[in-house]
Amino acid sequence: MKEQKTRLIVDHNAIYEIDLECMRKKEEKKRKKENRQKMNKKQGFNK
Repeated sequence: MKEQKTRLIVDHNAIYEIDLECMRKKEEKKRKKENRQKMNKKQGFNK
């Protein structure tokens, strides 16, 4: 099965094309940042 690379979103009169690979990378980066913040809190570092 072929993996989707983009997704079309229709919102009223607007059409958006979402790059799914970009979204996956963005979500992964967000998770890593949240994990670092959790680890820093556990170790007593505040940023």
